[in-house]
Order: sequence, then C-alpha cells, then structure tokens
Amino acid sequence: MTFNTLRPFASKVIEPLADFLIRCDVSPDTVSIASLICAFFAGLSFYYSPAARELVLLAGILVVFNSILDALDGVIARKSNRATLRGDFLDHVIDRYSDVFIICSIFFAGYVHWQIGVAAIVGVLLTSYLGTQAQALNLGRYYGGIMGRADRLVVVTLAAFVNFVYPASIAGFSILGWAVVLIAVTSHITAVQRIFYIWNRLD
Repeated sequence: MTFNTLRPFASKVIEPLADFLIRCDVSPDTVSIASLICAFFAGLSFYYSPAARELVLLAGILVVFNSILDALDGVIARKSNRATLRGDFLDHVIDRYSDVFIICSIFFAGYVHWQIGVAAIVGVLLTSYLGTQAQALNLGRYYGGIMGRADRLVVVTLAAFVNFVYPASIAGFSILGWAVVLIAVTSHITAVQRIFYIWNRLD
C-alpha cells in the first residue's frame, strides 16, 4: 500500500508548476519553507477544529498544499540545477517538523487518545530515520514499506475531508482518530520492514 506508485500521475501537475516557479525565480528553499508554513497552519487548524468544524476542512486543504510544495522543492532543485546538500538537509528537517505539526495536533485536539498519538508520531519519526539511515550506510535513500510519508499525507487528507462530512464517532473515534490509529500501526510495521531491508544488505 504505497502511494509512491502514483508519482507518474502527480508529475503531470508538479512538472508544469515547477517550470512556472523556476521562470519566476523561486528557489527550492523558499518552497520548502512554504511547505512548513502550510503544515504549521494545518496543525493549528486541526487543533482548534473540535470547536469549529470548518477548520478540519481547512486543515485537509493545507495538508494538500504541504504535500504539493514538498514534492515541488526537489523537482525545482533538479530542473534548475540548484540541488545542494544544504537544500537536502533543510528538506528533511522541514519534513520532520511538518510531520510533528500535523500528527501531534490531531491527538492534542482529542481526536484520539494521547497514548495512540505518541505511538503514531514515534512510528513516523522512526520510519523516517530509518530511511535516511539507509542513505547514511551507503544503501541509498529507502522509501519502502507500507506507510511512507506520501501515504501518511494521503491518509490524513482523506480522513480530514471525510471527518468534515461525517464528524460522528465510530467505535469511539472519529474518522480522523482512526486515521491516527492506522498510522500508528502501519508506521511501526514499516519501521520493521525497513530494519530488515537495511540489515539484510549490510555485511
């Protein structure tokens, strides 16, 4: 279950948009920072959404923008020959902060028990760490597993939109709460998958 297989379809939107931003002389780092801003305000919207239902819809839209901008920065860097180690480092740091803003705000808002939320964010961060650790061990950046970052963002976005339409609880949690439960379980499964992948390729 990986939405990375949808990248060829997404590129039909990303590539022309990247070309436009390059013509406007927008730097990849600027796009990365814009993605962080979207994640921050998505987090605020999720946090306050129990008191204002419309905010959960706004949060979902902001997560979409975060996803698009996160994909754009790398494409812009590659197509404009502006890829740098600093840019790659900044992109990874911003992605982790974005994950924290989005996931933590949902369980801080009470959509799911904090214990489940902590399990989810730990799984998310561990999964991301293992992906970059593979790169550090000269195995290449590894995106495998059933719940990568692209998958998480799609799950959160869809859950936010469905939660706006149907805010009622199902077996104790709203759709958004169940999305965090799903992320908590599948992120740790993904971490185990990545551990085995890395371990089996080390001497």
